[in-house]
Amino acid sequence: MQLISDWRRVMALSLSFWMQFVGFLVLVVPEIWFYATGQDYDPFVTWWLGVCLLLAGLVGRFFKQSLSTWREWLRIVGIVLAVLVLSVFLAGKAFAAPVSENEALAVAVPHIAKEEGKRNKAYKDIVGVATICFGSTRGVKMGMYKSDAECLELLRSEVAEYRHKLHRYFSETTINNRLTAKRDAAYTSLAFNCGIRGIGRSTAVRRLNAGNIKGGCKALTWWNKAGGRVIRGLVKRRAREYQLCMAGLR
Repeated sequence: MQLISDWRRVMALSLSFWMQFVGFLVLVVPEIWFYATGQDYDPFVTWWLGVCLLLAGLVGRFFKQSLSTWREWLRIVGIVLAVLVLSVFLAGKAFAAPVSENEALAVAVPHIAKEEGKRNKAYKDIVGVATICFGSTRGVKMGMYKSDAECLELLRSEVAEYRHKLHRYFSETTINNRLTAKRDAAYTSLAFNCGIRGIGRSTAVRRLNAGNIKGGCKALTWWNKAGGRVIRGLVKRRAREYQLCMAGLR
């Protein structure tokens, strides 16, 4: 193996060389930064940018590269941009990032809080179970009191738990591509109100997993009965969840 005699010229003129070099840096520098500072980054953006740069560098090797004319530079830059745009588009389609827990809870928690209502002092619900805050019953005893902040934190914790367990019934494609923050919140709100197991096995979830998003949203509204009869309050709540679910759809 022998080093080429004009390596200095290649480094000076080869756009494809520098594309691959920068692509390598894009992949490595964030890791060094994390090791040095402990600050994380979004791997989706940096990883795909690095891959696109490396790919553009490989494509550029098939074309003569020179600084002799501006037309050649424009041609190379055009090829690079086309490869970048196509790669990012395909990456976005194939590897869509799922909604994060924080994004979903930012919608779900205030929505459920408004639906459930809050009582800071423990009380007995309609069937005699000790309840507090936004309908929480776990470990609650009569005489207990929680501040507004404590109630909100308790609700956030419980909603996160419901969401996590409900997600076990969703397919990977549904989680990655079909659940927006609002749609995630709509299904979580329904599960919080009606139970995880029942909603997880419901038509609403099966339709969503099958790709029928609108049909799944419509099926949310079917959960409007209690004791075998339609309850006006549940009809209105399901209607609000339906609106959340359908946000962004025509």
